[in-house]
Amino acid sequence: MSSTLEFQKISKSYRVKGRDIPAVVDVDLSVIAGEVFGVIGHSGAGKSTLIRLINLLERPSGGRVLIDGEDVTRLDDAGLRALRQRIGMIFQHFNLLSAKTVADNIAFPLRIAGQHSAAEIHQRVAELIERVGLTEHAHKYPAQLSGGQKQRVGIARALATQPRILLCDEATSALDPQTTQSVLRLLDEINRELRLTIVLITHEMNVIRTLCDRVAVLDSGRIVESGNVADVFLHPQHPTSRRFVYESEDIDEGTLHAAFSQVSGRLVRLTFRGAATYEPILGRITRQYGVDFSILTGRIDRIKHTPYGQLVLGLSDRDQGHSIGEALRCFREEGLTVEEIN
Repeated sequence: MSSTLEFQKISKSYRVKGRDIPAVVDVDLSVIAGEVFGVIGHSGAGKSTLIRLINLLERPSGGRVLIDGEDVTRLDDAGLRALRQRIGMIFQHFNLLSAKTVADNIAFPLRIAGQHSAAEIHQRVAELIERVGLTEHAHKYPAQLSGGQKQRVGIARALATQPRILLCDEATSALDPQTTQSVLRLLDEINRELRLTIVLITHEMNVIRTLCDRVAVLDSGRIVESGNVADVFLHPQHPTSRRFVYESEDIDEGTLHAAFSQVSGRLVRLTFRGAATYEPILGRITRQYGVDFSILTGRIDRIKHTPYGQLVLGLSDRDQGHSIGEALRCFREEGLTVEEIN
């Protein structure tokens, strides 16, 4: 079972040397039950503060946090303890108890809750250890584990109390690329099988592209762009969003525009999604209308489970007629997004 989450004009400031320093400013945000929602921003953008406002590890300076329609900022201590039973959290640096085994780390929140028998705790821990693929490591200590294994323990511990919301605070930033992908696959499985609502913060666009359904871009404590990951990734509108996309693709925007200026003819960006990504639409239509093309830059990949392609083309008309315009019209009729760059 999953929960909805809503921020209504949420703000958070810190008092530093007699001055109020804003960390989060007037954030309006809605997270749908069962989705994976990502928040991306550079260091100092306010990501960690924002995610800690969900379980009230940080108290907002203004605004409301609603979970399943309930204003949780009004909860008393008992209500807050009950809320945190419904919200699991995965940390960047694992936060495991070094003197406890894998099994004891996972059991810890269940024992703190004080609502389960020893037999129930033992059974729940065994289920979780198997889910995260650590059965043979149950009696090891954190120092005996790799970074990826430690994070899997952290994930299992976060799931122990059967939460409805799972918070991920830069959960992969301390891991190597291969281990990151395995952890993201595990989180994807958990989301699909348990239908948990997952909110994650990151500074890595590839994490957003791999795991998330929707994303918000945070800059100086404000949300500057939000929407479906495919829309934000393929057609970023705000300069901060574009920087994240270009950084993830290792693209130098200045060099790219300088290269484009050397190309004669019309420059267009074609975006394919879904099955169209693998169809020979480009070759078929350019042959049909007698249009020559050069591929200046491009990428074929997946956004979560959806394939996509995006190509920047230089187009020239063999007959100096209206063939390019007809070809672009045909691309649109095929469901492609066409953007003219010049």
